[in-house]
Amino acid sequence: MPNANEETPSALSQVQHRAVSELLRVAPVADDLARRFQEAGFSLALVGGSVRDALLGRLGNDLDFTTDARPQDVLKIMRPWADALWEVGIAFGTVGAQKNARVGDADRHFQIEVTTYRSEAYDRTSRKPEVSYGDSIEEDLVRRDFTVNAMAVALPEKEFIDPHGGLEDLASRVLRTPGTPEESFSDDPLRMMRAARFAAQLDFEVAPEVVAAMNAMAGRIEIVSAERVRDELNKLILSPHPRKGLSLLVETGLADRVLPELPALRLERDEHHRHKDVYDHTLIVLEQAMALEDDGPDLTLRLAALLHDIGKPRTRRFEKDGRVSFHHHEVVGAKMTKKRMTTLKYSNELVKDVSRLVELHLRFHGYGTGEWTDSAVRRYVRDAGPLLDRLHKLTRSDCTTRNKRKAAALSRAYDGLEERIAKLQEQEELDSIRPDLDGNQIMEILGVGPGPVIGRAYKHMLELRLENGPMEHDSAVAALKEWWAEQEG
Repeated sequence: MPNANEETPSALSQVQHRAVSELLRVAPVADDLARRFQEAGFSLALVGGSVRDALLGRLGNDLDFTTDARPQDVLKIMRPWADALWEVGIAFGTVGAQKNARVGDADRHFQIEVTTYRSEAYDRTSRKPEVSYGDSIEEDLVRRDFTVNAMAVALPEKEFIDPHGGLEDLASRVLRTPGTPEESFSDDPLRMMRAARFAAQLDFEVAPEVVAAMNAMAGRIEIVSAERVRDELNKLILSPHPRKGLSLLVETGLADRVLPELPALRLERDEHHRHKDVYDHTLIVLEQAMALEDDGPDLTLRLAALLHDIGKPRTRRFEKDGRVSFHHHEVVGAKMTKKRMTTLKYSNELVKDVSRLVELHLRFHGYGTGEWTDSAVRRYVRDAGPLLDRLHKLTRSDCTTRNKRKAAALSRAYDGLEERIAKLQEQEELDSIRPDLDGNQIMEILGVGPGPVIGRAYKHMLELRLENGPMEHDSAVAALKEWWAEQEG
């Protein structure tokens, strides 16, 4: 690959050196596929994110290619070569495949997408891009979202194609559009969110003219489907620097249209953190939650951190003593979370989990320095259920005070609660709290068949279990009979 800019050799030569080694690593698969296209009379190039990631030294097993071959020709070429083939994106000119190959000493599974040269554009009311195929790679690259994604490597000859200065922008860590930002965002308004997402993923700056266009055209995002907006938002939230992307969405007005609850927090003052507004507090909580993740990015935890205080604007009250209160903001916030996530077409399970965490995030603040009874601890665990570990992380993250003594006291108190939970779990198997009598035993003891009364009896025995801990069998039977006598009386 020749040097694209001899005037700034240091930064560019570094990225090109990384690219060469990355491309050599995938060459056995990429070159093999390219030769097949060549033999069929077509060209093939590695393109977009794959070239960008190769230049950044982070190319994985997902490879994107572009070609002048039409989708049906692509299928014909790839069907005998790929280990698996799918046509989900064929309406947009994309054929997907899996190829298993031995590279060096390792067996690798490549996820491959080959897309016909194309151009996309929205009309004023469409929610889906209109696709038309092109005949040159230059035509294909100019319609791509950003210059750092508008580079290609023609295969198998390894010719580097960069008509829009993407390599220089990559070295400068800046996001620009190949044409004017207005043209780019008119073609696909989701690109405005992609600018924020790439800023968060790559820790790049967004060029001023791109930010200006995002501000001017933010309203155009409303023609994009909720599913596409949600998917882009997820990628942003799961990125290494979500604050950067979220801040850009808020500053440009895009958040007002896709996640209005977030910018609404800027106007509020948090009664516990007078030095910062709730918006800033929320972004700190998100970053602190990220620091507690165990196995990579956790979408459920991050969404809960982002949304945990969205009920505050609606519940703000100015008290007579001059303080500001937000009574029951966790309950209101849980309902708002459910509504927003449902609008964005999140799965029912994820909506349920995130809104539950929002609802429970304040529960610990009644714990004080350990005043809870064992019964209260059991209920905390029961109510959190499988979300308990995430609730621990969210609650710890929600402390953003600069008062070191107060922060240390809160941390010690939560340490104490976790120790009590661990001890009770060891003694009582808290994760699977059940009454000391099951439904069949209750029916047998009371001499009653299935029906609502058994449900009420079961609930009563569960309350006793939560209140008192495990009971001996005879004591449980006596308690059930006592309850039954009261019902009959």
